[in-house]
Amino acid sequence: MSTYSDYKAANHYTSYTVKEPAELMQFLMNTISGISRTKAKEYLSQRMVYVDKEIITQYNYPLKPGQMVQVAKNRHKHAFTNKWVRIVYEDAFLLVVDKKEGILTNAMSGDRHENVKAILDEYVKRTNRTFSVHTVHRLDKGTSGLLVFAKRRDIQRIFTDNWQDIVTDRRYVAVVQGEMEKDQGVVTSWISDNRMFISYSTPYDNGGKQAVTHYRTMQRKNGYSLVEFKLETGRKNQIRVHMHDLNHPIVGDHKYGSTVEAYGERSNPAGRFCLHAYRLAFRHPITGEELKFETPFPTEFTRLMK
Repeated sequence: MSTYSDYKAANHYTSYTVKEPAELMQFLMNTISGISRTKAKEYLSQRMVYVDKEIITQYNYPLKPGQMVQVAKNRHKHAFTNKWVRIVYEDAFLLVVDKKEGILTNAMSGDRHENVKAILDEYVKRTNRTFSVHTVHRLDKGTSGLLVFAKRRDIQRIFTDNWQDIVTDRRYVAVVQGEMEKDQGVVTSWISDNRMFISYSTPYDNGGKQAVTHYRTMQRKNGYSLVEFKLETGRKNQIRVHMHDLNHPIVGDHKYGSTVEAYGERSNPAGRFCLHAYRLAFRHPITGEELKFETPFPTEFTRLMK
């Protein structure tokens, strides 16, 4: 695989030195002769721009005098491709990725299977960078969608210590069994784990953690409902437990009550666990800029609702 050093040796990029403070996209437009705003955005979105050897996709990334900006001449030389993970945003501090269902966020103890963190660690290693990524939050193995990783441990701590203040919007979408009775509502309960480490909830304080889930029914069809969730809290298995409480378990979630029957046996009509983290917005822990990301609903979801 090609590394950053390979590009340097082959002279597959153009270098520019920053002489005065500027935002990255404006710098590109002022420095590269004849470049349009559309083309500058394309360079950034296709991960062709480096600042001091770090790929940056943030259009308003602040540049300082003395920094080196490099633009790759061939995006295929450094493209990141992986069947499990798609990078949707990168700067000197963060990575935001879209994960597929079927892969863990982090390795479990003794588990040597692929996980998102290991994939990203390998990515930074082969581009000749020495840091490792740090997990900010997690998604279950069966859940797809948006995840944030930090490139420095202090950035990770800022997120974990100030999660409720930094994250401004976090939403999921799921296909659940049955047709929801209400168009929208709020579920509040206290969630604990039993001795088998299965989460359960009660409407009163059971010594666990309070969990609050807002839901909105987007569509009802074919004996299913497409439901959006906005979380006030981020408890373990929160959405799964709350939908079990409402007697509308998530399709494919046999652990928490999914019992779709076919030929007398439990089955999964979508072929996956139908929960997806589709929207994420947060204030950048260093620049303060509000970043917003959204991914399409999985095709398996829309197919069930046709």
